[in-house]
Amino acid sequence: MTLDGVRGALLAGGLGERMGPLTADVCKPLVPYAASCRLVDFSVANAIRSGLPELVLLSQHRESDLVRHLVTHWDEHPGTRLHFGPHDALARSGPGAILPARPAERGTADALLANAEYLFAPGASDLLVQHADHVYVFDYAPLVAAHRAAGADCTIGVQRIERRYVHLFGMVETDSELRVRALVEKPARPTSDLVFTAFCVFRIDALREVLAELAALGEDGWQHDISRDVLPAMIAGGRRVTAYPVPDYWADIGTVERYRTEQLRLAEQPHPIGSEALPRTLAGLPDGYPRYVEGSLLGAEIPPGAHVEHSVVHPGCRIEPGASVLRSVLLPGATVRAGCTVRDAIVTPAGIVQPATPTDPPPRPVSEAP
Repeated sequence: MTLDGVRGALLAGGLGERMGPLTADVCKPLVPYAASCRLVDFSVANAIRSGLPELVLLSQHRESDLVRHLVTHWDEHPGTRLHFGPHDALARSGPGAILPARPAERGTADALLANAEYLFAPGASDLLVQHADHVYVFDYAPLVAAHRAAGADCTIGVQRIERRYVHLFGMVETDSELRVRALVEKPARPTSDLVFTAFCVFRIDALREVLAELAALGEDGWQHDISRDVLPAMIAGGRRVTAYPVPDYWADIGTVERYRTEQLRLAEQPHPIGSEALPRTLAGLPDGYPRYVEGSLLGAEIPPGAHVEHSVVHPGCRIEPGASVLRSVLLPGATVRAGCTVRDAIVTPAGIVQPATPTDPPPRPVSEAP
């Protein structure tokens, strides 16, 4: 199976305001993750692994930093070309290039409209939409094959989770043949345990028609969002929207607490993502790392005399002998002094971030629920 005729759209324009101090000095897609990489690297690695011919970056906030990272680590793969939209030539002009700000957008659908000339260029029949803050390992080729075989206007990834968590996501209702009958973003009273994994593939002709219909409603006539406007409009209009089950690990990293708990979950047995499948883009990552060691995920060796338990340790952090780290995430540049104990926290170079402790564990696919 190949992805001929598919163009990718990487949504990376969010401010990451719910990530608090983690995004004070860096855009959300570049937040370090899994002791080895940055959030954006999972989606880019999936695109390359799947053989996507071209991936277009749709960015807004601190775009120069994000483009510099992508050019440095992902621009040499012969099977997938990264495209930086209106800044494509400037992005490759040198490491010091500063990209001008793009026009403001109100939502993810605006990002598609603003980049239409690159996303809907000749030769593309389908558009794969990804997000730059999701953690998962996935081959998009079977998804695209199912989409085309069904003659669908759009095929969305879906996953079953415990119903008590559905209100945090886009709830999906389907019929017995996996045709989507409803998509409701963050429902107050969920009626299904199926959620949208926020990656999907559109037939470009159908997508362009629906975007034109929505744009004709005027600036305040819609919410400018794929999940809240585009997909519901397709479903309500009788277009064929189908669901593709995603059985394996997938996480949307939207809050400080999810950032900590989902990284700690990687270290649980069995590991949701093997260490060999984690992208390796962080500076200072030693050979043989990251690795899972006794319940922790390590991007660096733990010094003698330090105690680390069920934690994620990024390269470039410092743990002094006599320090203890418990159920925590240490970011590059962080320091834990001798005699200190860090518990249930995130340690940054600027200090400790103590997430609010949830009353329930993070959502999991139903097949993994205890």
